[in-house]
Amino acid sequence: MKILLPGCLAALPLAFQLASAQEIYSCIDSKGHRLTSDRPIAECLDREQKVLSSGGGAKRIVGPSLTAQERSVQEEAQKRESEEQARIADERRRDRALLTRYPNQAAHERERVEALVQLDEGIRTSKLRLLELAQQRKELDVEMEFFRKDPAKASASLKRRINENTLNIAAQQRFLRDQDEEKKRVNQRFDEELIKLAPRWAMQAAVPAPASAPKGK
Repeated sequence: MKILLPGCLAALPLAFQLASAQEIYSCIDSKGHRLTSDRPIAECLDREQKVLSSGGGAKRIVGPSLTAQERSVQEEAQKRESEEQARIADERRRDRALLTRYPNQAAHERERVEALVQLDEGIRTSKLRLLELAQQRKELDVEMEFFRKDPAKASASLKRRINENTLNIAAQQRFLRDQDEEKKRVNQRFDEELIKLAPRWAMQAAVPAPASAPKGK
């Protein structure tokens, strides 16, 4: 089939155009003129263009075409919307998993207690270690008394043990601070979960249990 150029096509009757092409683009330009072509019409890129089938019916509407800046804005908006939808879907999946893990408040509170007990055990062990290090430091200080007038005369071994003791005490103190912060994070996490789970537990409790079948006599 011979393909007609847009300039020639616009001068032919619409019925003949439809018979000569697979689809026809039609629009009214800014001057009020109706234009037709066998491809998107440049004069109407800023407005809608109807795409007509060979039978004369409207197949779809195209445009208006966007500028590069408008496309960038639209793509960014679509990206944000897609990310928000993904975030909502992910949050719903996490909520469902949370409800499966904690079917009731007793299960949730039990795990909170277990997590805090483990942290408290680490704290207790660290405090015992600090007491040992404090006693060790007293013994080292007694040895160092012999070199009070001239600490430089102390042996390299004694200096090394004092330095190691100082570093170990600092490490245990840092560990205790970290454990205290971790306890706060654990409690905060369980508190936030409780806010989400409480309404769902209430909804589950409100749903009546299925009636059991009557026992045969």
